[in-house]
Amino acid sequence: MLDLFPGLRSLRAFDAAARHLSFTRAASDMGVTPAAISHQIKELEEQLGISLFARTSRSMRLTREGEILRAAAVESLESLTRALQRIRKLENQKHLKVTASPSIAAKWLVPRLDRFLATVPGADVRVNVSTTVLDFDRDDVDIAIRFGDGKYPGLRADLLFHEKVFPVCSPRLITKSKPLNTPRDLLHHQLIHLDWEAQGLPWPNWRMWMLAAGIREFDDTRGLHFSQTSLAVQAAIDGQGVALGDSNLVADDLAKGRLVKPFELSLRAPTQFAYHVISPIETAEAPMVKAFREWSLKEAGVTG
Repeated sequence: MLDLFPGLRSLRAFDAAARHLSFTRAASDMGVTPAAISHQIKELEEQLGISLFARTSRSMRLTREGEILRAAAVESLESLTRALQRIRKLENQKHLKVTASPSIAAKWLVPRLDRFLATVPGADVRVNVSTTVLDFDRDDVDIAIRFGDGKYPGLRADLLFHEKVFPVCSPRLITKSKPLNTPRDLLHHQLIHLDWEAQGLPWPNWRMWMLAAGIREFDDTRGLHFSQTSLAVQAAIDGQGVALGDSNLVADDLAKGRLVKPFELSLRAPTQFAYHVISPIETAEAPMVKAFREWSLKEAGVTG
């Protein structure tokens, strides 16, 4: 789309030539001939009245002026690319790129996506699952579901839901020989741990839950340990032990009988943290972004 801007062809040719220090490889990048690249560079040099490259029979390097212009060219082209991406998102298109962390993607978002697609027939939705927080401009992302404190400068953040944490397990795990009638019965079962903290605040864990249940003699080193909620929950579904499940992330598994909740005692997650739907302010009202945000908030209301 940068070709739509008049006068940028020479700048793009210069950027490619400066990157490769070769007109031939720059031409290959841009799908033109080396002669075309040479013509664009010469035209740019004549317009500016400076030499951008120092050439010898065997090599080519940027002049001092060329180095300065290259830095500015890279920044300008990247800025224009981001601007065009924002403009495209504002158009009435049915393309949407969503990013989410693995646990909420697997346990909440993906199982519900068919309902979003039903509201926007023909939508092209692409889900990027990543533990790394992506950059909306650099990574060409439209909207994100992330866990955090909701403070994202320059972004719109809508609260999706807070979490409560309580024991969950497969119904097959509870037997006559190993019942779960009281919290102390958990000491006879394998426990599944989630080792995770946010900004120094530990996520509710088995030691906290046991203390809340009045149990102090508890060894929290035994059992299975995971770093992702979705993995801990899946281990519980597979009957490998009892996990502490996040209320919204295990809602479907409880409703469909894959998991049961043996005790009502629950712990609230740190109030500073929750799941949010996030998007850049300037594209927050783009049709697909708005549609996804409104749909996800409605779904969260049903889940809760």
